[in-house]
Amino acid sequence: MPTYNEAACLPGTAAALLALPLPGLRLLIVDDDSPDGTGRLADELAAADPRVSVLHRTAKEGLGRAYAAGIGAALRDGPDYVAQMDADGSHRVEHLPELLGAALATGAGLVVGSRYVPGGQLAADWGARRRLLSACANLYATSVLGVPIRDLTAGYTLWSADALEDLALDGLRSAGYSFQVETKFLAVRAGHKVVEVPIRFEDRAHGTSKMDFATQRESALLPPRLRWDHRGRRRAARPQVALASRADI
Repeated sequence: MPTYNEAACLPGTAAALLALPLPGLRLLIVDDDSPDGTGRLADELAAADPRVSVLHRTAKEGLGRAYAAGIGAALRDGPDYVAQMDADGSHRVEHLPELLGAALATGAGLVVGSRYVPGGQLAADWGARRRLLSACANLYATSVLGVPIRDLTAGYTLWSADALEDLALDGLRSAGYSFQVETKFLAVRAGHKVVEVPIRFEDRAHGTSKMDFATQRESALLPPRLRWDHRGRRRAARPQVALASRADI
């Protein structure tokens, strides 16, 4: 769970997450030196609950860099699965058991909490412009990369440890939100089975979006760069991308 200025959200999100009936659950908070005291709050959570740990980074280098550092640290503890989710309340914690259930039921290397499959929903207070931008970003990335995942920009995901090991996190191009696109593209290229599970995506409870112009520019440039980098390379067998309804989990 990466954080930057999430002091208003983190305690509630962490408490709800840790209350889930998942005995093996551990929470790793990756804080990018938040000036609002989020890192201190994370340390307090870790002191109060042995299931919580904190990775402090000394600078804000982007969401993608935070995720790569956090996933690398998590893998060193030998988990079976690693989930990514935001601290701001946009990712409902009750969906996490559904993602895990889909992984266990299907053997998928990647389970995507998807807004754009049947049953998926966006927050009611998302305006028309924001909905259009999100839909267009997904359409653009999937069209350029030819990846049959409907929510390629989704940030609520669950990975098997084996799938993550294949990503070579140290060599990723992405620093920002495009991390979500790059990692899914590489998972499909490597032949891992992908399952999309419908979720309801909420608007953030507090604070403001971290999506600045530089992040938007990187997100626009990354798909053609990935397509170019992988031109002529033989991809794995035809990717397996499926939709799991809640009745299947």
